[in-house]
Amino acid sequence: MYIKDIFASKKPVLSFEVFPPKQDQELEKVLSAVEELSLLPIDYMSVTYGAGGSNSKNTTAIASYLKDHLSTPSLAHLTCVTNTREDIRQRLEEYKALGIENILALRGDRPKDFAGEDLFPGYQYASELTRAIRDFGGFCVGGACYPECHPNSPSLEADIENLKKKVDAGADFLVTQMFFDNEAFYHFRDKAAKSGIHVPITAGIMPLTSLNQIQRMVINSGGATMPSKFVRILSKYQDNPEALRQAGIAYAVEQIIDLLSNDVDGIHLYTMNRPKTTRKIIDVINALF
Repeated sequence: MYIKDIFASKKPVLSFEVFPPKQDQELEKVLSAVEELSLLPIDYMSVTYGAGGSNSKNTTAIASYLKDHLSTPSLAHLTCVTNTREDIRQRLEEYKALGIENILALRGDRPKDFAGEDLFPGYQYASELTRAIRDFGGFCVGGACYPECHPNSPSLEADIENLKKKVDAGADFLVTQMFFDNEAFYHFRDKAAKSGIHVPITAGIMPLTSLNQIQRMVINSGGATMPSKFVRILSKYQDNPEALRQAGIAYAVEQIIDLLSNDVDGIHLYTMNRPKTTRKIIDVINALF
């Protein structure tokens, strides 16, 4: 099922993100977590694509498993990084042959061990990849966006201008990078609409439940703003791991409730492959969908 049709038929949409294992022998463990997550009342699940496609075959395996065995629509990620145009075409042919109908088109992250000269041998920008997927045909295409501006963009206005190019190239919906300040999201959503972006925008939420996770994810997200309320929580409970975990879940729940009360198109939970934490959140917010 195309995700754009899910957005057309209901609001808000609830989705999860999972990531494939780095080692093939860990695939069964991830599939077990995916099975648990699929029992929750979600509309689709996205599967990430390792830097440079390092674990892309497991992305395909998980996306196919969701569709074929769990009756859950899947969203397979695909990146520009290190992929030639022929690589992209072959991946699209594989996805189509397996019946994978939804792709999240991304520029992608630089692999840590990349030693080549050309990081983008095929497409340099996600908008170019989006158009290539659209021209190939047969897929619903999603795109990523940054409520607080992409770290490589000079301004939010410039970032939204580039985002408009991605939508014009064929993106059917957008998924935000994680954020912790809802007001920043509302500001971004308003500016995007004024710029002519009218596709659904689903809000990416990650429950931060450990100090190491907080430090790592904020860096990886390009420096998402930490509201004073969240900073106070971190300061008070940083030496109490269980209290910090519970506080992180509670903060994510509060964020989601506020977003839903402000008519967000969808909630996209970055689950970190943790069914128990995800279930705690869904148990609270389920009645709101």
